Amino acid sequence: MPEDEPGELVDGRVEEEEVPDLVHELVVSWLVHVLRTWLGREGFVFGSEAKYAVRADRGRKPDVAVYLGSDGSHLPKHGIVRVPPDIVVEVVSPSPRDERRDRIEKMDEYAAFGVRYYWILDPSLQSLEVFELLGGRYARAARATEGRMDPVPGCRELVIELDALWEELSRLGPRER
Repeated sequence: MPEDEPGELVDGRVEEEEVPDLVHELVVSWLVHVLRTWLGREGFVFGSEAKYAVRADRGRKPDVAVYLGSDGSHLPKHGIVRVPPDIVVEVVSPSPRDERRDRIEKMDEYAAFGVRYYWILDPSLQSLEVFELLGGRYARAARATEGRMDPVPGCRELVIELDALWEELSRLGPRER
């Protein structure tokens, strides 16, 4: 799939991607900041426009992708990424179609691709779930809805202050009518 083609590749066809709203974008930018600050120069954090070849007929664009302790020499500067990140984060959008895609379809694809940790952050439920790849399948390693997630599986000394994220989201106005 060409680098500038919008959407994700599913079974050889380009599938329309979700249309993020301000809640989604605020969560993504908040996470990128927290993860980048924690990592320093000991890895990479990428946003939602990088394309990953999770299978021969599937390409995905996770909301956040993290390579822990990487010098980057195995990552391409341009084009499709074929190296699984250590962490993939999907921020759940409120539509049932997008929620199903994040919780079922992408979970199976990222497991087969070899992503060690899959995070699902759901702003509507105010929840963060961390899944760890064990024996080719994901098992939930942690879950939190408030306070702080500490420890974060696979991320020594990282603390996710969920109350701070929910407070940040509460600063947005009401839903447009």
